Amino acid sequence: MHKTIKLMVGFDQRESVAYHTFCQSVIQHSSVPAIFSPLAINTLIDYKETHIDGSNDFIYSRFLTPYLNDFKGWAIFADGDMICKADIKELWDLQDDNKALLVVKHDYQTKTLKKYLGNKNENYPRKNWSSVILWNCSHPKHRILTPDFISKQPGSYLHRFSWLDDSDIGELPKEWNWLAIEYPENENAKLIHYTLGAPCFKEYKDSEMASIWYDTYKKTIEGFD
Repeated sequence: MHKTIKLMVGFDQRESVAYHTFCQSVIQHSSVPAIFSPLAINTLIDYKETHIDGSNDFIYSRFLTPYLNDFKGWAIFADGDMICKADIKELWDLQDDNKALLVVKHDYQTKTLKKYLGNKNENYPRKNWSSVILWNCSHPKHRILTPDFISKQPGSYLHRFSWLDDSDIGELPKEWNWLAIEYPENENAKLIHYTLGAPCFKEYKDSEMASIWYDTYKKTIEGFD
């Protein structure tokens, strides 16, 4: 296993505080160095976003992960609206060279049809599978994932990993992408995903498991009056 973990993290200017809070949560629990790469749309010079149905700026750029890593090695993608409660090395060590990628294979119906900033929250196959991805960037089937190709594909194709066979997709324990509000509170969750809205949005500041987010947020801003 590599001594340094590569983490590609979804970044949206409208919730930048969530990105920094997530990174803090990883750092404070990690036993090895982690390299963070924010998927800020203004920095992706080879990629032009043409989709108009995204609820955030990184809904499609996550599929650039193999390309951005020169189709070599392994990398983790995670949405920015998360809190890591465990050593990220535990997730990193779940690599399986026989798989193209590994995800939590959620199978649920959402509790609400709207989420943060009034975005629609529809049910669809493999919903939230792509919000945490342990990528085998060197897998040959990922070579198709160029910026031009991704810009031309619909969300249904990308988020369902339609360029892969089902056997190419490994499974992660559900604790590594625990959906706050959608799932019951779980003190054993390793990676909490505030998929309906991070507590930085006023509508979700008192939502389930929000106190865990705020505990990390306070650590992020310590030292300031």
